[in-house]
Amino acid sequence: MNLLLQGRLLVCAVQFLTRLPTPQLSRFEPDWINRAARYFPLAGQLVGLLAAAVWLLSEQVWPGLPAAALTVGASVLITGAFHEDGLADTADGFGGGADRARRLAIMKDSRVGSYGALALCLIILLRVSLMSRLTPWGGALALVVANGGARAAAVVAMAGLPYAGAPDAAKIKPTPQGVRWSEAALAVSLGGWPLLLLKPYEAVLGFLLLSLSTTSMAMLARRMIGGVTGDVLGAVEQLGEVALLMGAAALIPGS
Repeated sequence: MNLLLQGRLLVCAVQFLTRLPTPQLSRFEPDWINRAARYFPLAGQLVGLLAAAVWLLSEQVWPGLPAAALTVGASVLITGAFHEDGLADTADGFGGGADRARRLAIMKDSRVGSYGALALCLIILLRVSLMSRLTPWGGALALVVANGGARAAAVVAMAGLPYAGAPDAAKIKPTPQGVRWSEAALAVSLGGWPLLLLKPYEAVLGFLLLSLSTTSMAMLARRMIGGVTGDVLGAVEQLGEVALLMGAAALIPGS
């Protein structure tokens, strides 16, 4: 394994998914973004760690809902609302388009419609309310689990579904296609191991909900547009975060 190349791919993953400052690469090849998908969970876990720092500090002064809102806000700033934008565009396209071509056209439109606005409100409300139920250290762990695991789910969707749009018309290039199953397997390993740090019922419930949300979104995308786009992957990631937070925040009697 070329360690220098792997380091560059990790930097690419962080550059692509976040607004964080990173070392400047001496050269860049377009294919690196898709090859870097294996490290998307690590970039997500970095986002989770930074958000966890905001959570732990905020909990000391403004516990509960204010701390949760500040934490979710921090994660949005760190990523530049990258995934939230994809969720909103997907909701608008799937909700407002009568056929495949119209749905893809709506998804490329930068304006946010009623379906997108509702999806954003619901996803932020869920993330804030779920975080507010967690203990300081439980919430910090949940942020790392959710951010890494959700991005692993997006990589699985990249590997399992064809690209649905026209590559030349994509808002973000290169388009998410050509990810190998071996790369997806590594992403799942990197993104999934923190589940072992949760309580058993939290890990199992989170994994089941993540699998359900990812499978459902993938099936819906295949039916609506014939595959995935970058926006659909953003929706997969957002739903995955909520799924894993729901597992971490669940209270099951007798457990």
